[in-house]
Amino acid sequence: MNDPIPTPPETPSRGVAVVTGASSGIGAATARHLVAAGFDVVLGARRLDRLEQVAGPLGAKARALPLDVTDQGSVDAFCAEVPEVRVLVNNAGGAKGLDPLSAAVEDDWRWMYETNVLGTMRVTRALLPALLASGNGLVVGIGSIAAFEPYQGGAGYNAAKHASRAVMDVLRLEMIGQPVRVTQIDPGMVRTDFSEVRFGGDRERADAVYRGVTPLSADDIAEIVAFVATRPAHVDIDNVVVRPRDQARSWLVNRKPEGA
Repeated sequence: MNDPIPTPPETPSRGVAVVTGASSGIGAATARHLVAAGFDVVLGARRLDRLEQVAGPLGAKARALPLDVTDQGSVDAFCAEVPEVRVLVNNAGGAKGLDPLSAAVEDDWRWMYETNVLGTMRVTRALLPALLASGNGLVVGIGSIAAFEPYQGGAGYNAAKHASRAVMDVLRLEMIGQPVRVTQIDPGMVRTDFSEVRFGGDRERADAVYRGVTPLSADDIAEIVAFVATRPAHVDIDNVVVRPRDQARSWLVNRKPEGA
């Protein structure tokens, strides 16, 4: 009689990772890659139905919880459910509009600042004690090349991303000598629903942003997050700037003719 094949031992978890804005795009891809890398992942976003669709196929290693980073009460409720955290990926953010400063919509600017800057502050502040207690914490900021390359029509988003990048830079200074690393990842053009949100659901206008270009994918950025998260504790990858080959600056893009 043949002996039964032994069940392979379960791979030990690398710890708990929290990903904000995880219902789509870079956040959803990051959750998938971190689970594949051995983390237990808590996904947070406003759209719980979309979030559960992302978390479901990931099985017991993923948990979906509602999170609105612009609402302190929502942040408090979310963070109360994740007492142990080793990695925080501040991905929630976005842009609204592409108006010149002379036509700036104040509510759009306020939303961008609340989401990109104050949202990062709220979640990081709440989870920092747990990140320190882990003995090997990591905070990853998903920024943008807009944080250091202004472009026409981008004043509000440029301002918000400049600020969120500064938050990560200061956190790195504050964490010197503490068991928390800080990494900023600044992508160029990535094909997600970013542009559709920016243009209020105008799919045609959003598609035009990527016309003639092979942009980065959400998985391209998520792979970098997983790489950073799996480095040894003494290795702090300070900043990563990643663009598609056809983009030299935020405003300088090589567009190939259709059919080329």
